[in-house]
Amino acid sequence: MSEKKIRIYTRVGDKGQTALFSGDRVSKSDPRVAAYGTIDELNSLLGWTQVAIAMLSCEGAARLGAMLDALQHELFEVGADLATPPSNNADTYQIKRIGEPEVKQLEHWIDELETALQPLRAFILPGGSEAAARLHLARTVCRRAEREAVAALESVPDINPGVIQYLNRLNDLFFVMARNANKIQNRDDVVWKR
Repeated sequence: MSEKKIRIYTRVGDKGQTALFSGDRVSKSDPRVAAYGTIDELNSLLGWTQVAIAMLSCEGAARLGAMLDALQHELFEVGADLATPPSNNADTYQIKRIGEPEVKQLEHWIDELETALQPLRAFILPGGSEAAARLHLARTVCRRAEREAVAALESVPDINPGVIQYLNRLNDLFFVMARNANKIQNRDDVVWKR
């Protein structure tokens, strides 16, 4: 069985439109497109963060790297979920809808990583090690994706609300991962001072 070749250019975008996964064409200014575009940006940022994590040689770094790898694959599914309205008979397109199982996995990872950390007693600023700084940047891009997904849900009602919950929890995971990256490199978190 031969696989269908994916074309790099379609010319659909030449007039300011893009095709959703379902084949429907929408404006590139559509809130849904903004949300999944930021998910793509976040996924690219995680690839860049993987480089910093890969330079560390310890068990904790390997665990963070494995989580980031899994998250990159899952973010691709988040983008597909946003790009395919549930009303378009998603079963036809075999789209995985993001929901409670994915959110529970993120919560499990947060709980796992927090066991190695001192409880928070102050606000933390982005920084410390390079890996931690990149994870904090991923956290802020994730927050933007969450805001854009909320805006899309408010204007295009057929957005999966599970995506918003997932992005909210993912933001928390990136925060804990950044603190872990500092810990495994024996770097202090950057504490906000009044």
